[in-house]
Amino acid sequence: MTEASMDGDLNVLGEQLQECGTDPVTGFFRDGCCTTGPEDLGSHTVCAVMTTEFLTHQAGVGNDLSTPRPEFNFAGLRPGDRWCVVAARWLQAYHAGAAAPVVLASTHARSLDTIPLSVLREHAVDVPPDLSSLS
Repeated sequence: MTEASMDGDLNVLGEQLQECGTDPVTGFFRDGCCTTGPEDLGSHTVCAVMTTEFLTHQAGVGNDLSTPRPEFNFAGLRPGDRWCVVAARWLQAYHAGAAAPVVLASTHARSLDTIPLSVLREHAVDVPPDLSSLS
């Protein structure tokens, strides 16, 4: 059982928050979940599946998620990685036509403070735990 489920965090569907990703380990608290709290000023609550388009857009607005940053124990993201992104950054990409797919079961309910559920549903995907099945 993840820390998120023990704390009772909910996803945007009103259900128990599911894990977003562990390779690389994501989340503001690096617990694999898009859990949040008062320390998370950016609201890293949207479980997004990285795409080349999203990563390129984010780099273009000053949020480079692809470049490794060893000083922060961050290897850099690649297309296919699942990552808890800042809700406002995801919405910014949506408005620019570069929104990444979203795993609703792993997206924290707090993201609804920024993004309407209908918008998240437009980009909803089911992501299997083993991405090799997508090849």
